[in-house]
Amino acid sequence: MPHRFSEQALRESQAFGVRPVPLLRPLGWLARGWHDLWQTPLISLAQGALLAAIGALLWLFARDRFWLLSGAFSGFLLIAPVLATGFYATSRELDQGRRPGWQTLRDAWRPRDGRLIVFGILLAFAGTGWVMCSASLVAGFAPTPIRNPHDFLVNVVLNEGSHLFELWLALGAVLAAPVFASSVVAIPALLDQPQTRLGVFGAVLTSWRVVQEHPAPIALWAGLLLLLTLVGMATALLGLVVILPWLGHASWHAYRDLVARRKG
Repeated sequence: MPHRFSEQALRESQAFGVRPVPLLRPLGWLARGWHDLWQTPLISLAQGALLAAIGALLWLFARDRFWLLSGAFSGFLLIAPVLATGFYATSRELDQGRRPGWQTLRDAWRPRDGRLIVFGILLAFAGTGWVMCSASLVAGFAPTPIRNPHDFLVNVVLNEGSHLFELWLALGAVLAAPVFASSVVAIPALLDQPQTRLGVFGAVLTSWRVVQEHPAPIALWAGLLLLLTLVGMATALLGLVVILPWLGHASWHAYRDLVARRKG
């Protein structure tokens, strides 16, 4: 049974081609994402404000437990591909020459497509696992209790007698790399393809094929996503109101550039 299941996922994935892209193509995705953002500023910025508000709630909840806060924000990055579903749907409408509206968002978030729900649950498990691992690592090995960003900076990041920060980064990379590779085009593909054509694991395999065939552009794309998200966080989360929609729309164009969609 597992063998038959994997064969089906492989057939689903191989029905899609992976287009060649040059190293600097991610900059083009950002340019097109920026254009989409200002084509639909109201609904895009409203979604960005909502996601930034979720980040603010995380801060309020964990501001005195920085070991939890650091893991929560890292976990937030892991589940970001699901949170960007509304941006993908908006850019898809623009691609098809239609004018997206609030109905576009309602349709994108309706739980009638079980594939997106399954993928969201899988990413939520990954995010929760990272929060728990991050919290355990920092709380268990930090030389003093970590209660705020200053404590983390002094006792973890700048602590020359400890390699805790390097270990924390390495652990995060070990988890984040396969999650990113699994989701870089998977959710836009699921949103774009009817349920009878592509399942969750077929979409994941397609995403891995994209990464395998374009490691350098995808590494650049991952770096741009991380850098711009950190810039948004560094502005007391206010920058995320614009940056998250920008990256969400750009991610749709990454999918459109990288994956040859099936016709019909």
